[in-house]
Amino acid sequence: MKVRDVRALLRRSLTLLALLASTAHAEPYLAVQTGLKCGQCHINPTGGGLRTPFGDVFAQRLMPHQHLDTGADSWTGEINRFLSVGGDLRFEGEYETTPGSASVDSFALEQARIYLNATIIPTRLAVYVDEQVAPGGALNREAYGMYWSASHEWYLKAGQLYLPFGLRLQDQTAFIQTVSGINMTTPDQGVEFGWEHNAWDAQFAVSNGTAGGPEVDHGKQYSGQLIYVEPQWRLGLGANFNDAAAGSKSALALFGGLKTGPIAWLAQGELIDDKSIPNSGGRMLATLLEADWLMAPGNNLKVTSEYLDPNRNVAQNEETRWSLVYELTPIQFLQLRTGFRYSDGIPQDDSEHVKLYFLEVHGFF
Repeated sequence: MKVRDVRALLRRSLTLLALLASTAHAEPYLAVQTGLKCGQCHINPTGGGLRTPFGDVFAQRLMPHQHLDTGADSWTGEINRFLSVGGDLRFEGEYETTPGSASVDSFALEQARIYLNATIIPTRLAVYVDEQVAPGGALNREAYGMYWSASHEWYLKAGQLYLPFGLRLQDQTAFIQTVSGINMTTPDQGVEFGWEHNAWDAQFAVSNGTAGGPEVDHGKQYSGQLIYVEPQWRLGLGANFNDAAAGSKSALALFGGLKTGPIAWLAQGELIDDKSIPNSGGRMLATLLEADWLMAPGNNLKVTSEYLDPNRNVAQNEETRWSLVYELTPIQFLQLRTGFRYSDGIPQDDSEHVKLYFLEVHGFF
C-alpha cells in the first residue's frame, strides 16, 4: 500500500495517524511452523528486533535453502557474554498502478537498523536499543531496560517499547496494523510487565499514549495480551485502551495460529472504537487470514486475505486486500521476497483500486 492509499483509508475513517514504511523483521508464521514462542528467537519476548543465539542458529541452519559452509565460525550475535549485536537491511523495488493515474516505479532503501543488547547482569538485567540509521537521520524505535526474575517466569520493562497487542507482522501496512495504530512504527514510552509460564504468555503495558512523543495530558494508554501456545496451535486475546483528551480509543483483538502439515495459518480480527471521530464514525472492523506454505527448505509461499470496514455505521464501504508473496532464503542471513498486492474498495474511489508489484532484498544478522 502506497502513501496515497493510506491517506484514502485515513480520510474515510478520519484516523489521525500517518503510517510509513515497513519496519523490523517479525514473522509470527515461523513461530507457528516451529511451535515455539516469539521469545525463543528474539530478545524481546513479544517478538521482533535482535535475535537470540538460538534465533541466529535457526537462521543459519534451518531457514536457508542451502547453508554455506563457514567451518567452525558461526554467527550468534554475541560479542562477549555481556554484549550482543544484530541488524536488518531491506531494499525494495516497486511498480504500482492506480486507475486514472500514471503508473509509478521506484527503488527505495526501506530501512537499515542496528540492534544492541547489553546484559549487565547475565540472564537478569539488560539494556536494549533498536536504532534505525537509514534512510534519513537516526530514529530510535526501542530503548528500554529489562529485569527478569530468577525463575524467568516474569519480567519488567521500562523505556520506549513496542506495545503488546496481537500479531506482530512484517507488513506494517496490513489493515490490522493500521486501524488499531499499534504496530512497529508506533512505539510508546512506558512500562511493561510480562509473565511466562509453560504454555501461557501474558504482557501488560502502561504508556503515554502519544506514540513515543511528549505527554500532552493525564490520560494513559493501556495495552495487554494473553496467549496460550501449543506445538500445533496458539490462541490469543489482546486489548488496548487509549485515554486521550480528544476522545478515547479502544481496540479488542482475537488472534491465533494453526499448523497443518507444511502450512502455517495466521488469523486476527479486531474491533476498534475511536471516540475522537464524531457521530460514531470510528467504529471499525479489520480481519486478516494468512497461509504460509513451506514448499521446501528456504522456500515459503504466503497468501493473505484482508478485510476492513472503516465505519460500521455506513453500508457498502468495505475494503479488501489480497497478497501473494514468494520468499526465498537461498543462503543464511539473506532473503529475497517478490509479490503482488491488490487493494479493492468502493467503485467510485480510484485510490482504493491499487495493484502493487514488488521485489525486496532483505539482509539480516
